[in-house]
Amino acid sequence: MSGVSLKNIKKSYESLQVIHGIDLTIDEGEFCVFVGPSGCGKSTLLRMIAGLEDTSSGAIHIGKRDVTNMDPADRGIAMVFQTYALYPHMTVEENMGFGLKMNGLPKAEVKEKVAEATRILQLEPYLDRKPKALSGGQRQRVAIGRAIVRGPEVFLFDEPLSNLDAELRVEMRVEIARLHKDIGATMIYVTHDQVEAMTLADKIVVLRDGIIEQVGTPLELYRNPNNKFVAGFIGSPGMNFLNATIENNTINIPALDNHTIDCDADIGAKSNKVIVGIRPQNMQISTSGAPCSVEITEQLGGVSYIYLRTPTSERIVVESKAQEDMATGSNVNISFDASTMMIFDKISEERLK
Repeated sequence: MSGVSLKNIKKSYESLQVIHGIDLTIDEGEFCVFVGPSGCGKSTLLRMIAGLEDTSSGAIHIGKRDVTNMDPADRGIAMVFQTYALYPHMTVEENMGFGLKMNGLPKAEVKEKVAEATRILQLEPYLDRKPKALSGGQRQRVAIGRAIVRGPEVFLFDEPLSNLDAELRVEMRVEIARLHKDIGATMIYVTHDQVEAMTLADKIVVLRDGIIEQVGTPLELYRNPNNKFVAGFIGSPGMNFLNATIENNTINIPALDNHTIDCDADIGAKSNKVIVGIRPQNMQISTSGAPCSVEITEQLGGVSYIYLRTPTSERIVVESKAQEDMATGSNVNISFDASTMMIFDKISEERLK
């Protein structure tokens, strides 16, 4: 296995530039997740590493090799796609070994490699089945097995769970996490689902509009986002953002009944307008506090999410461990832990505190 290094990577389609000079190092054996909204460039970047997209400028290294202009087959990578791309007329065993067979490996060696991948993915009962006789999760495990038998330096996953239902997604997340622990390979994983990113990654790369907004561990991004975009993207439900003003070392939040909070003399705001961010779990329904009206309550068993509208028409989500069922349109009061609040510049959206 090997690490991956991207140096000033750019990608353009004629006059349209979609990747804007990305520098990134992925260490050997690391599980790195590219995450971001649709159109942010995460799949394009993965395909450039795979060699399925040309690199307009910059360099891609896998281990010590410059693979920027190498064919995909020579890069030492294996890729798992959103679609399973299995041969319908072949059994599981034949699908997993087909690439090795086409490369001229002896039958005994192909059988040995397929048997090892089968053991890792617990596919022994399905070896003689064809894809139509498998569930979606089983088909994706076969696709992953086909990648494992190649013994690549780097595994690439392009939204591999998008076609699965919710229960299978959870099951396959566990499978992929276990796979990484078992084989210790370098893995790069693309998803738009930040829950997948938080549960799988050693390192998360948050992308927007072809640039990297922030790189860090899941908890680093959650606790110390650089800007409003990262703060809102990491965490589920997303962070609540409310308009506020800052004057005389005091922050005033109109949406929360003009609640005021003392702050540092100069936190670096470009104007007197700021945005405060408060996560749903740091807000509570209380007997006193800022008044809001209930829009809907989402009950998930052990936790409820209460969607509220403030008197200034801003929306707030409050997480409650109590199994509360509040009528739409009813009035409640909310309070929050000011020590957990984050402050962002209104103009640049960079985090101030």
